Amino acid sequence: MSGSDTPLLVIDTSYGSTVGLPGREPCIETDSRSHVERLQVNIAKVMDQAGLSADELRTIVVGLGPAPFTGLRAGIVTAKALAFATGARLLGQDILEPQARYAYRRFKQQDQDHTRLLVLAVNDARRRQLYYRLFDDFGDVEGPARPLTEMSIDYPAAICEKITAIAEERKSSDQDPVTVVVSGHGTGCYADQWERLNKQSDIRVVLDEGFFLEDRIDGTSLMAACACRRAQQGLIDPVEPLYLRRPDVSVPNPLKHVVVQS
Repeated sequence: MSGSDTPLLVIDTSYGSTVGLPGREPCIETDSRSHVERLQVNIAKVMDQAGLSADELRTIVVGLGPAPFTGLRAGIVTAKALAFATGARLLGQDILEPQARYAYRRFKQQDQDHTRLLVLAVNDARRRQLYYRLFDDFGDVEGPARPLTEMSIDYPAAICEKITAIAEERKSSDQDPVTVVVSGHGTGCYADQWERLNKQSDIRVVLDEGFFLEDRIDGTSLMAACACRRAQQGLIDPVEPLYLRRPDVSVPNPLKHVVVQS
């Protein structure tokens, strides 16, 4: 982040809610029944603890998901309103890129294995589905993200099939062993599915259930850094929620034309 980016506020409601200033302890709410109601209170709290007024904000980074509808929308609407009121620059950031960077960093710190590393970042989409995106070996942790798939939503079994095909292709082309790190909310719930990657091929699978924003100060700093890096590269995402799921309500079919006979 550059000096022009700060003071910077991070707001995310992709899973519970997190509000924080990079380098300072954030406010985290994990109770899905109350996190939206406490969002504005927590924003005021972290600003007050930092001795800042809202008018001093230069940048607001808000999480775009992918995540379910209600809580995600609340965070984005709040961030938009605050940016409008203060004149701060508003940056949107999906949560899967920082999740992948977080998992990559943790793996490299604990395991010095020199296999080809792929990171599957996921978030619980409910209805037995996961939001996901697969990233290639970052090489340089601070370098640009290299996604191998589009951001999407699917059932874990279907995700496993897609990831297996990509990992096998990478292994064949590079002639190197491949390790897939699966990381994010929902990872542990489908451990049996990820084990299929080990059983059906000799691809090594490592499960990491940690969510990057639960790492508190480091998590909010990572999210802010990802958003600012993308902005510096000219990759400005529309600040709109990433649901990735078709709405439950569909447009009704047009009424049948009735011919009235005289």
